[in-house]
Amino acid sequence: MNQGPIKRFIAGAVCPACSAMDSIRMYEEDGVPHRECVKCGYADTLDARGNSVPKELTTRVNETRKAPAKPTSQTVQFFPNPRLKKKD
Repeated sequence: MNQGPIKRFIAGAVCPACSAMDSIRMYEEDGVPHRECVKCGYADTLDARGNSVPKELTTRVNETRKAPAKPTSQTVQFFPNPRLKKKD
């Protein structure tokens, strides 16, 4: 039977998110090392040198645009009433 990857706790490792000690476990999927914290759920991927691979920040350029909302109202134009002229 093929089970998931073997997850091993790293002694003395401190979570970068919650600073909990001895809560980080590491595992490999397809040769790519991953680490996760069992206390807070923090997870990231490591590169070949052991550095954390940053996730791309969402910006105007890379985020998907939402469709504009359909208007539920309509514009109204008011015309002046000539009978309501002010007397000077």
